[in-house]
Order: sequence, then C-alpha cells, then structure tokens
Amino acid sequence: MSERRAEVKRTTNETDISLLLDLDGHGVADVATGIGFLDHMLVLLAYHGSFDLTVKASGDLDVDGHHTVEDIGLTLGQALREALGDKLGIRRYGSFLLPMDEALAMVALDLSGRPFFAHDLQLSGVRIGAFDADLTPHFFRSLATQCGMTLHVRLLAGSDPHHIVEAVFKAFARALAQACERHGRGDDVPSTKGTL
Repeated sequence: MSERRAEVKRTTNETDISLLLDLDGHGVADVATGIGFLDHMLVLLAYHGSFDLTVKASGDLDVDGHHTVEDIGLTLGQALREALGDKLGIRRYGSFLLPMDEALAMVALDLSGRPFFAHDLQLSGVRIGAFDADLTPHFFRSLATQCGMTLHVRLLAGSDPHHIVEAVFKAFARALAQACERHGRGDDVPSTKGTL
C-alpha cells in the first residue's frame, strides 16, 4: 500500500508556505499561519479528516490576509492532488451535513479531477478575529481548483459567523475523509472511464 503523503513548498513575493499532508494520519496538526482563526480552522480540518497536517506560512499580513489564505488553499489543494496520486481504490465522493449550534452546513464533493466550486455563503464584511470571513469561499475555491475537485458548500442555517465558518470546515473535513477512504473493493479507479 503506497504512502499517501505530499510535501509542498510555495514561495512568492507575497507568501512563503511549507505544507506537509498525510492522508492516512491520525488527525495531528502543527499549524502557524499568522492568522489565529485560520490556524484554528486548519487544526479542525486535520482532526475531523483524520489527516496529519503541518502548515508553516508567512505572508504580507501587513496588507491583509488575502494572499496568505489564498496561497494556503492553493498549496493544500496541490498537496491533496499529489497525495491522492492515481486515486486507486478510493471512494471518490463524500458528503456531510454538520450542525454547530444554530449553524447547519452541507458539503458535497467529488475527487473528479474537474475543478468546480459553488457556494451560498454570505460573509462579506464580517471579521472573526483577524480573519476576513469572506475569504472562506476564496480558500475553498483555491483548494478545489488546485486539487481538481468538484466542491459544493451550502449553508442551511446559521447566524453566528464563527459557527458558520467552523461548520463549513468541519463538514468539508468529514466529506473529504469519506472521499479519500479506501473502500476495500480492489484497486480500481472509481470511474467507468478508467481514469480521474
């Protein structure tokens, strides 16, 4: 059984990111992005997805968090794509409906190789600590594009931005864990086309 791990480094004039992902880990995270709430979300992502994740990022936070959040999404998407490799024996699809107090988020995804992202989150102008909440869809769009994932995020209920964003990250983690799971039906690519 091959290791499903990837290590990715991304350096630009705006950010410097090192990321290590192990899809068959135990939910252990070591994260430092300079944005406390984003650190919290990435720790939750690792825990609820049962992935091991290390993220070290520095960015132009004196400007704002946009470049850092975007580039971490891109880097994580690339690491997912690399760690999944040929995608033999995975379930491919995942979905999860997650409540967090008054918030209820649904995430459905397909590790199809075809990037697409749709959402109905309304978080413009909202800040959670030092995190601009409207960067949440931007993070997931960047991740889905770089991974080659079809990703749908729907908010079915919610009023507290912290609960909404946390519910989305946890639901994504659980759906992704489902999709990455080896289903035990052999080593076929989960597509009638024979490739993803």
